[in-house]
Amino acid sequence: MKYVSTTALAKEREIDSKELFNEFKKKGWLIKKEGIWTLTKEGKIAGGNTKYNPRYGDYVVWPINLDINQKINKSDKINSSTIGKEFSISAQKINTILAELGWIEKSNVGGWNVTKFGSKNGGIELEAQNGSPYVIWDKSILKNRSFLDSINVATGNNYKENNLSSQEKYTDVDEYRQKYSADYRTQDGHRVRSRAEAMIDDYLYRNGIAHAYERRLPGIDEDVLSDFYILKGNVFIEFWGLEENEKYAARKKKKLEIYAREGFSLIELNDKDIQSIDDILPRKLKKYGINIS
Repeated sequence: MKYVSTTALAKEREIDSKELFNEFKKKGWLIKKEGIWTLTKEGKIAGGNTKYNPRYGDYVVWPINLDINQKINKSDKINSSTIGKEFSISAQKINTILAELGWIEKSNVGGWNVTKFGSKNGGIELEAQNGSPYVIWDKSILKNRSFLDSINVATGNNYKENNLSSQEKYTDVDEYRQKYSADYRTQDGHRVRSRAEAMIDDYLYRNGIAHAYERRLPGIDEDVLSDFYILKGNVFIEFWGLEENEKYAARKKKKLEIYAREGFSLIELNDKDIQSIDDILPRKLKKYGINIS
């Protein structure tokens, strides 16, 4: 999503910039503090954000496609406590799930910051009276597939099994799973589909790196599994081992397009990398702030 300043937005819409600033002030989206336009809570809900310029300091930006005439209804936004009540889960557990999805991350001053993936999925970061950030969500999160999948894992409920027809359940992912069964058992108890995947899993386990195997990519419409997901740094790992297979190559191409489109952090490994995994993987992990001691 492209964001522009209020002045640039006015130029884009062929509106006088002073008029637009005053319009946002009337709506309660902007207020002037010590001569500087400041974004309000309502302005953030409307879609506004703040950027920093080394020369001019903080300034307010808006989505290029901002609906200027939208009506802000705070009742359409919910916090982690409200979400938790929907699933009989504590707010703390909801925040843990959202952090595992990579939608929020702990702030250095306490509270939670929204990530770019969280913003994409309806998260809006606000500031509490004590200065700590917190995130509110559009009610659509209650129907978000990736979020529901994570809730199901946390609660043990099989939401998808109970709500999808057998035809909807069967996907390309299921076909792949059936063709390549998980016959390799790793040191941490995972069952994986190849010796190479077992070596990757064991390496992560031995070095104390919390990881998940065959985790669905969050926040997308497609049903796509990553080989591995590392919580720290929100990094995905893909091992490409059957590239001579035409169907596999097409699947790889599609997955790479999705990773690029969504901006996910990705580590790619091939057979040659696996032969030197103790040298190759630490270097690749380090790029994402994951250091092997």
